[in-house]
Amino acid sequence: MQPKKYILSLILLVVCTSISSCGSSDSSDSTVSVPVPNSTASPKPRSSQVETQPFSTPPSPSDEPPTSANKAISGKTTTVTLYTSDTQCQDYVAKPSSVSADEPINEAVGKVLQERETADFSLAGYRVNVKNDIATIDLRIAPDSKRQIASLSSCEQFALFGSLRKTLTSNAQWKIKEVRFTEKGEEISL
Repeated sequence: MQPKKYILSLILLVVCTSISSCGSSDSSDSTVSVPVPNSTASPKPRSSQVETQPFSTPPSPSDEPPTSANKAISGKTTTVTLYTSDTQCQDYVAKPSSVSADEPINEAVGKVLQERETADFSLAGYRVNVKNDIATIDLRIAPDSKRQIASLSSCEQFALFGSLRKTLTSNAQWKIKEVRFTEKGEEISL
């Protein structure tokens, strides 16, 4: 009887160790200073990353991963207010968040997008361009995303686009009056 208990304990220890090591391997993605929308709670790990490259031209299908030139250099942060939708998609909930002082708009957009990712809807990247008080957010849907923007419910659109719009226009220091959305350079009609 004693050897069975010992073997069972050993098997339990091995299983627990392997499970904990699997969970910790995903956490290394979160140490990167570029927002990465990988959720450790999702059933299968996704490889999509949200890019914070400056917007100049619409992203091509083969965008390179972010480089150190895209990351915050100074290490200084600033506090901004992020807005996310409530559970009934009726209003927005404000919450303060620390973002890089070097690229506060890009990082704020990344944090809002990170909360909108689901197991069947994921983004490969985005770019933000602010010109004449108008912000344009160009989105790229991940090639392995099971759903596209057109398939989002009105509540999901409220949560995604409304949260981004509210976040960018409500932080007065950015002086953004309007937010437009494009996918690979093509305007998204909402």
